[in-house]
Amino acid sequence: MTYRIETVDVLGKPMEVFLFEPTTPAPHAGIVLAPHIPVAHTGLENDPVTIHKGERYAEAGYTVAAPFIYHWWPKTDDIDVKRKGTRDDWTAADCKAAHDLLSKTPGVDAARIGIVGHCWGGRMSWLGAGTDSRYKACAVFYGGRIKVAMGEGQPPPIELAGNIPCPVIGFFGNDDENPSPADVDALDAALKKAGVEHVFHRYDSAGHAFQTFDNPDRYRHEASEDAWEKVLAFMKEKLG
Repeated sequence: MTYRIETVDVLGKPMEVFLFEPTTPAPHAGIVLAPHIPVAHTGLENDPVTIHKGERYAEAGYTVAAPFIYHWWPKTDDIDVKRKGTRDDWTAADCKAAHDLLSKTPGVDAARIGIVGHCWGGRMSWLGAGTDSRYKACAVFYGGRIKVAMGEGQPPPIELAGNIPCPVIGFFGNDDENPSPADVDALDAALKKAGVEHVFHRYDSAGHAFQTFDNPDRYRHEASEDAWEKVLAFMKEKLG
């Protein structure tokens, strides 16, 4: 499986989007894949985890767009500069641009696009769904800081729960501290209050980034594969 790179404009700044395309006959549903931060901030080409996830969703029959959401800074800038400088209005614009690209990609059914994210990207998938009514499915993998606003004048993403237009599936480790089990309870309560269809899966003996296979201290194979099975079934049900 290979990918190709498209460049789109986001608020006057160029952003790379990595496109993974299935070999099955069109039309295909689409997935915006929000990357995590540890290695991806230096360029998605350096991140085997995001590439693997893009390939695996494409193998399941989806066209996948992974936006390089750290394009606001030079790739050589320190990770802490990007963490501290992140603005939720920028991130929402990145998500919209990736969705726009997917919806215009030949062979993609624009009416069947979901969003998935892991770690920092898990927060982004919640934010993306909460700021764009076009999504038909949302998956959040151990997204931290959903209760925290980023950028002056921006609301915490948890307050956008009522704007989420689609079913949500979440995956969390019970040993995680960000989000902690109490944080996950708060996310669950926010979606319930908003009347958003959702299901959360929580794993004992798993912490943050339990799907990150290149980090042996964090990776939990059994939990990871169970989550893969569940998220693919969810996407098949919601996107076809």
